Amino acid sequence: MTLQTQIEQKLTALSPDVLRVENESHMHNVPANSETHFKVTLVSESFEAMMPVKRHQQIYALLADELCGPVHALALHLYTPSEWAARGGARPDSPNCLGGQRGEAT
Repeated sequence: MTLQTQIEQKLTALSPDVLRVENESHMHNVPANSETHFKVTLVSESFEAMMPVKRHQQIYALLADELCGPVHALALHLYTPSEWAARGGARPDSPNCLGGQRGEAT
């Protein structure tokens, strides 16, 4: 099972309306086929009346094993259904990586 699939399975515990787990490792200076950089977009009613930091903490708790090991970076875009609707179903794009060898964008 890929790490991406493992993350997706763990996040289904939040009964998401929308769940997108994107492996963005290819955008960074890592070996081919790496699973180190992920972006998660998750829309769930469980986030109602929850401050953003609490939402993040909930995800960190669910993915504790992955964050202690293979996952180097995790971008989180967490919304309630009404917040998601107000955004028109859009989340921010990830910026280009500024790290890597010789300071080049990779």
